[in-house]
Amino acid sequence: MLRYLAGRFAQALVVLWAAYTVAFVILHVLPSDPVTLQLSASGADIGTLTPAQLHLLEARYGLDDSILVQYFRALGGALHGDFGMSLTQNVSVSSLIADKLPDTLLLSAVAIPITLLFGVGIAFLAIYVQWRPARVLLARLPAVGVSLPQFFVGLLLIQVFAFSLSWLPATGNSGADSLVLPAVTMALPGGAMLAQLLTRSLADTWGEPYILTARAKGLSRWATQLRHALRNASLPALTLLGVIVGYTVTNAVVVEAVFSRNGIGQLAQQAVLGQDVPVVQAIVLIGAVLFVSVNLLVDLLYSLLDPRVASAARVA
Repeated sequence: MLRYLAGRFAQALVVLWAAYTVAFVILHVLPSDPVTLQLSASGADIGTLTPAQLHLLEARYGLDDSILVQYFRALGGALHGDFGMSLTQNVSVSSLIADKLPDTLLLSAVAIPITLLFGVGIAFLAIYVQWRPARVLLARLPAVGVSLPQFFVGLLLIQVFAFSLSWLPATGNSGADSLVLPAVTMALPGGAMLAQLLTRSLADTWGEPYILTARAKGLSRWATQLRHALRNASLPALTLLGVIVGYTVTNAVVVEAVFSRNGIGQLAQQAVLGQDVPVVQAIVLIGAVLFVSVNLLVDLLYSLLDPRVASAARVA
């Protein structure tokens, strides 16, 4: 098992390195001049600067070195938590991330339980309910959630619960009630996908011999589904849940823009529009760290839910 976990950890490090490298290459291939971007953001008149002054600015940010030197310097800094200076805001990227990340993590921490509640609840009821029209409705409901764009869901929730009913605030980061609408918006697509997969898995598991044995012993339908069917059907859904959690930073870009929340998503949007390379690289790396960390945790949970995984790891 230790050898298996060490292999998975090594794969995670390779994924992080690849994500950072690909982001670095793509961002430096873009036809842009970081010095010009920074001067434009500060309101300076570029035409009044001499070539020598422009060269001094390039040397200040290390842009006069070769791409290879810039890459290894940036990679070494990232390994120590130093992502350099923002080209458009002229502050350290680490301080920007430290200021924005807590709000996004808080939003994700609220959205993930809603995702689980929606996905598991719909799937459980879709298999448990005996009345056919209700089962068909519950089985079709996740497809609607998957097909609706996040920005549309967010605007719809704002219109209904903020403007029409005045129950919740439409924008901002102040107060716990400001988390409700963006968290629901973020959770809906992931919960719908989770419900689709878990419904199919539960339907397949319900025909297994051990389920028939449990029912023959007099165990109720509710207890059989909760204690036996759900545990085995949750393995594929657990993998999907790891992917959903890993993409919370990506989803935050849309959600925080719709609800005007001050977080990593809004920072990523501003950095991409301004081609602020150090900030974009740092956000990509944070997303990759979150993704691989969650998937490592999923691997550990797999071995707990299914002993065959641990056995296979020991054999390997």
